[in-house]
Amino acid sequence: MISIEQALNHYIERLSPLATETIAVHQALHRVLACDVHSESDLPRFDQSAMDGYALRSEDTATAPVEIPVVNTSAAGHWPESALEANTAWRIYTGAPIPEGANTVIPQEHVKREGDTLKFEAPYPSGKNIRYRGEEISKGASLASSGQKVTPGLIASLRNGGTENVLVYKAPRISLLVTGDEIRSPGSQLNPGDIPDSNGPYIQNWLLANGYQAPEIIYVSDTQQDVASCLRVAAAEGDFIITTGGASVGDRDFIPATAKAIGFEEVFWKVAQKPGKPLFFGMRNDQAFLGLPGNPGAVLVGMEIHARTILNCLQGLADRLPQWRKGSLTAEIEADARRDRLIRLHVHQDVKGLCLIDPVGKQDSHMMSNLQQTNVLAHLPSRENNYQAGEFLNFIVLSE
Repeated sequence: MISIEQALNHYIERLSPLATETIAVHQALHRVLACDVHSESDLPRFDQSAMDGYALRSEDTATAPVEIPVVNTSAAGHWPESALEANTAWRIYTGAPIPEGANTVIPQEHVKREGDTLKFEAPYPSGKNIRYRGEEISKGASLASSGQKVTPGLIASLRNGGTENVLVYKAPRISLLVTGDEIRSPGSQLNPGDIPDSNGPYIQNWLLANGYQAPEIIYVSDTQQDVASCLRVAAAEGDFIITTGGASVGDRDFIPATAKAIGFEEVFWKVAQKPGKPLFFGMRNDQAFLGLPGNPGAVLVGMEIHARTILNCLQGLADRLPQWRKGSLTAEIEADARRDRLIRLHVHQDVKGLCLIDPVGKQDSHMMSNLQQTNVLAHLPSRENNYQAGEFLNFIVLSE
């Protein structure tokens, strides 16, 4: 049995990013960049007005009071065909190019206009309300780095910089198998002894929430023949295989042995964590195999900690390990002397912004009703004495 840290290190050491492909930047949401991206132009691309008003030369107002005629207009999307002449002004709109010769823009509400004439009672300074070419970023400057996940904001930034296409790592093909004679798919009739499947829908929607495609759920009976047949199908189609159930040491727990029988190397089996101890990780060439226990609490831990790290590795993400935060415990929590605990808790902030971690009940691995109260998964390293109020714990925010 290995530690959580050792398990995560195995993923980092053994898994390589998938192949790359070039796609349109506006279709790259949640993908990971496989190369640095630089701006194709200065930003802004040209000197432009920051608001609706009038473009002019500030020196023409130096002798105020003075009247200046409005002789032309500059609108967004229309390049000026002439320059601004001395002692004249142009009507200008937000985002419109600054005409050559102008050095300031006065907001329309700050000047009096009568007909086609502006009346200044005091001088107006230069350099006002102009977005200067390249003031945000220069052509060739970095916009994003390899290993960075594409977000909606990054898409906007890249498009603003003139990027049309990006090189990204391919999205992993994921296969999902749910084992157990007692498990029934959504919509199925429940007979005595049956259990409605929650693991499959949870994993599907976890994947969707984290930017992956949701695979079809393959339901597998508790026979070695069916497990072997379904695993072969999944292995022929996926970069990453996830199974739930059948990963422990019972007479009907066929996952570890069958995975090895069809060619997967056992990298490790069993992690010193609670819940989710009987977790299996295997590799076949570049394929990853994660066998999770069947209890829903163990599946949640497996997805948030282990599957997330595996997917980060396959996608080439720069920050591959779980992103832990810290919070202060508000009440005593039981520790485990042999295994690290990963428990579902509720975090809120006090008036000073400190993260406070509130315990919630019903933490057994078969229990999931407390998820409506919880928003984080906290890590409690194994130790003899309980965790006390005021101690700081590491936690990750649960997928929504």
